Amino acid sequence: MHIAIDARIVNSSTGTYHERLIHYLQEIDKTNTYTILVPTKDLNYITISNPNFTVKAADFANYSIEEQTSFKSFLDDLNADLVHFCMPQQPLAYKGKRVTTIHDLTLIKTYNSDKNWLIYHAKQLVARYVFKKIAKTSKHIIVPTQFTKDEYIDYTHISPDKVTVTYESADVTIGTTTPYSHPFKKFIMYVGQQSDYKNIRRLGDAHQKLLTKHPDLGLILVGKKNAASYKTESYFNSKNYKNIMFTDFIEDAQRDWLYAQCAAYVFPSLMEGFGLPGLEAMGRGAPVISSNATCLPEVYGDAAHYFTPTDIDDMSRAIDDVLTNDALRQDLIEKGYNQLKRYSWKRMAQQTHTIYLQTLE
Repeated sequence: MHIAIDARIVNSSTGTYHERLIHYLQEIDKTNTYTILVPTKDLNYITISNPNFTVKAADFANYSIEEQTSFKSFLDDLNADLVHFCMPQQPLAYKGKRVTTIHDLTLIKTYNSDKNWLIYHAKQLVARYVFKKIAKTSKHIIVPTQFTKDEYIDYTHISPDKVTVTYESADVTIGTTTPYSHPFKKFIMYVGQQSDYKNIRRLGDAHQKLLTKHPDLGLILVGKKNAASYKTESYFNSKNYKNIMFTDFIEDAQRDWLYAQCAAYVFPSLMEGFGLPGLEAMGRGAPVISSNATCLPEVYGDAAHYFTPTDIDDMSRAIDDVLTNDALRQDLIEKGYNQLKRYSWKRMAQQTHTIYLQTLE
């Protein structure tokens, strides 16, 4: 059989899912042929080791008219037996067999203030229709957590039998890390985007409260700077906040060094589909302090110390607990290593492969 995988956002934060899926499918499936669809700029992003896999350029913008027209024609010409859309955006009129991965419902449930209000809400209207439409047109839906499965079923009213949870994972490679220069004796950290629902302003607020008791404590925010992070930085500056550092883009080896050196990794998010950075932190020996919202307790289990993300006092309380209680800190580190062992990218790929074969029957 010929299976196509729409990986047009492979070179992004969500793209880790695409890259790991394709990596392990090459180990698992030596029988079927695969065409991996990526933008021209990412033609060399994926390493191909299986001769049954090829990478093909597909330059069609997400949530665009050309996605609905030109991409549909492109897929018709490709004539695959199955297309796996690794995100909800896809040509709705496509008639071939399809499987879709829904990572979360963030787009339809949140608003990012760094975006154009009119354009964003227009995009949300389209997305609400798309999320419901693909529940019917897809042969199967893949989600990363039970929370997302329940949320998607509640939104679309499709049968639970049509939705499968394939937990993701975090790769922690053994190798050298690269020190990252910073001015702090002790620091907490966050890795990722800084959209409104990531709740970074409240993390900054909580951090400033902690300075009364921990005056040397730094907060390092890791991630490429964009409109959202500049707005957050402006907010902190307007409040005269101190001991906060924005790294902008850094190499993975530097990020991993920070994970290993931090006093704690703090994940304040209001909404997640999986929460990959927390597992990355656990794999590097960082105690994780997490929001108790959405899927995060499901993914982290008892390996994280939780707080209510809308309560700044509760957030600062949880962080202080870990900073001042060495027994709690060591317990979280040990449980974090064990929690990460529960997840496997290869198992996720095997489950996905099984879904492919069942869909093709």
